[in-house]
Amino acid sequence: MQVAGLFAGIGGFELGMESAGHRTSLLCEIWAPARAVLAAHYPNVPLPPDIVDLTELPPEVEAVVAGFPCQDLSQAGMTAGIGGKRSGLVGHVFRLLDKRRTPWVVLENVSFMLHLDSGRGLRALMDAFEQRGYRWAYRVVNSLAFLPQRRERVLFVATTTDVDPASLLLADEIDPPEPSTSLSTHAHGFYWTEGIRGLGWARDAIPTLKNGSTIGIASPPAILLPSGRVVTPDIRDAERLQGFEAGWTEPATAVGRGSFRWSLVGNAVTVPVAKWLGERLAEPGFYERDRDCELAAGARWPKAARFDGDRRRRVEIGVFPVWRERPPLADFLRYEGKDLSARATRGFLSRTERSSLRFPPGFLNRLYRHAAVRESTGAAKPKIPVLAAE
Repeated sequence: MQVAGLFAGIGGFELGMESAGHRTSLLCEIWAPARAVLAAHYPNVPLPPDIVDLTELPPEVEAVVAGFPCQDLSQAGMTAGIGGKRSGLVGHVFRLLDKRRTPWVVLENVSFMLHLDSGRGLRALMDAFEQRGYRWAYRVVNSLAFLPQRRERVLFVATTTDVDPASLLLADEIDPPEPSTSLSTHAHGFYWTEGIRGLGWARDAIPTLKNGSTIGIASPPAILLPSGRVVTPDIRDAERLQGFEAGWTEPATAVGRGSFRWSLVGNAVTVPVAKWLGERLAEPGFYERDRDCELAAGARWPKAARFDGDRRRRVEIGVFPVWRERPPLADFLRYEGKDLSARATRGFLSRTERSSLRFPPGFLNRLYRHAAVRESTGAAKPKIPVLAAE
C-alpha cells in the first residue's frame, strides 16, 4: 500500500511499514530536528511541515499512519487530554479524511489514554471513526514482544474495507517466556529519576524510553549491569532499542543540540511493532470471535476492543502478539554507556529510603557500591550499608 505518515517524527511507523513491503508517499512533521532526520532517510518523499496547512492527501494514498502527539495524554506530560493543544491536532487527521476517506487508518499513542479523563480521548476517536463509516479495533501492544524495552502503546486500526480490522490487530497472541534472571547474570533497567513511587523497573530490559524535555534535557534510564556498574545507555543503543539502526537520529544535530536525539527516540513508534502490523495489513490473520465480551456502559476501557459495524465489544487478549528472540540486554548493548554519577545514584537511593517501594534482594546494595566507587577517587570510601543478602 501507499502510506501517508502524519506526525511522522523520525519515521518509525514508516520504516516498519516499508519493512513489511509498503511504500511511503508523504511525510508530515513540524519539528526541525525530526524533519532533518526524515529528510536524510527519505530524500525523495514530500515533507510538508505542518498538518494544519496540509489541504489534502495524495490521491494514491491507501493508508494513513499517525503517531499523533502524546504530550497531553502521557502520564508524564501535562495530561490535558485529547483537547490539549498538541494531542488535539489529531482532529486534522479527520479533516483530511473528510476530504477523502482512505481505506485504512492506523494511530498510535500512549496506553495512559485509556484512563485519562475516563478515556474521553479514546471515546472521541471511536465516535469520529464511526461517524465516517469506519470499523475499528484497538489493542495495547508491548514492545517487549520484539526488543528488550518494556513499552506499552495503544494501536488503533480503522478501515472502510471488507477486511475485519480485528484480523490485523487481534489475530496473534502468545504467552511470553518468564525471565529467569539474577543481578549477577543479567542487566536490569530502571529510572534513576524516580525512587519514591512509580519505579520503572525491568528485568533483562529497560523501562519505557521517555521523550525527555522539549528544551533538550535528556531522560535516559539507568542499567544495572551484571558487573555491578550502573550506566545510562549510549544514544545509539537507545535507537537500537526502538528498532532503528545506530546513528539514525544523527542528522538532527545539524539543526539542534545533540540531546534532542533522546526526545526524538523517546517519541518514536517502535519499528518492529509497526512492521508486525504492516505484515498483518498485507496478510490479515483470523480473529477468533469467542474472544468477544460485553463492553459494559460506563466501564473503564479495556486493553483491547473492537467495533464490528454494529456494536462495540471488549476483547480478551494480552499485550504480546508474538515473541521475538533477542540476546540478553547486557549482550544487546553495543556501545559503552556512561556511568551514572555518584550524585545521581545517591539522589535515587535517598528517595528509596523515604519510599515503600520493594526492590530485588541485593539491588540497593549494588547501587550503594556503585556510588562508593564513583566517590572513591582521592577520598575515603563511604560506608556501605548492608540492606539485603545477595
